[in-house]
Amino acid sequence: MLGEIINALLHDTLFIKYGLLGLFFNGMFSSFIPIPTEITISALLLSGINPLDVFLVLTISSIIGGYIAYYLGYNGRLLKRLRKTPEKKYEQKSINIMTKYGWFTVIFASPWIPIIGDVVSIIAGTKRYNIVKYSIAMTVGKTVKAVAIVFFGVHSLHWLVHVLH
Repeated sequence: MLGEIINALLHDTLFIKYGLLGLFFNGMFSSFIPIPTEITISALLLSGINPLDVFLVLTISSIIGGYIAYYLGYNGRLLKRLRKTPEKKYEQKSINIMTKYGWFTVIFASPWIPIIGDVVSIIAGTKRYNIVKYSIAMTVGKTVKAVAIVFFGVHSLHWLVHVLH
């Protein structure tokens, strides 16, 4: 049963079907839409894709997605047209967290925060947060997360494959 579920998740997901290109779009979209990259990464690593390639594609696409999210907030008009402005409760939670812990720290940590983390970059753009500080915090945060996901993913998957066989 568990094996069938894992197999379905790893073979039937849209992003996985397109390999590294799918990971690129998954990583980019996940910066402003709450869709996880971990399943795509796991499937690619299990299929034998070089972990360094996975890391590079994930890092680059996530950073591009971070800039897109910042621009969406900065411009604002596109969000209003799409009626996709962040929900008030998530926007206010994000602002409260940023005020309490500091914008730089929260932007750095945002890739790890479910749902609210996806809104942080948009709000940083909306509030016209300094682009240089944003770039540093966002780039380092997304790179650290990519290292952790790929590194732990490789080791976890090797362990899982060993246990299941």
